[in-house]
Amino acid sequence: MSLKRLHPGKRMSQGVVRGDIVFLAGQVAETKGGAPVAEQTKEVLGQIDKLLAEAGTDKTKIMMATIYLADIKTFAEMNSAWDAWVPQGATPARATVEAKLAAPEYKVEVVIVAAI
Repeated sequence: MSLKRLHPGKRMSQGVVRGDIVFLAGQVAETKGGAPVAEQTKEVLGQIDKLLAEAGTDKTKIMMATIYLADIKTFAEMNSAWDAWVPQGATPARATVEAKLAAPEYKVEVVIVAAI
């Protein structure tokens, strides 16, 4: 079974499709770095929508989401953006953890595994 790489780079691809599953790399705010976590989350979710569409799927087929927050105190703020985005009845399995992210301006990072 072949692999399709989405936006491959020197160190990573933004996504990898194998068979009927797409694995997205951790998505962070590209333009809203330093913004409040709700704004960053909205941007990240928009990026996820675009990558899923490119892979031939959408957010209704997300199986697993892993969310990293630089500060767990922003959990409710992140959830406000998440809840407005995720389709009711199609909520994925999910884990949310506090972690030091790659750069201080990043407040949220989301990793997705979805069916196609």
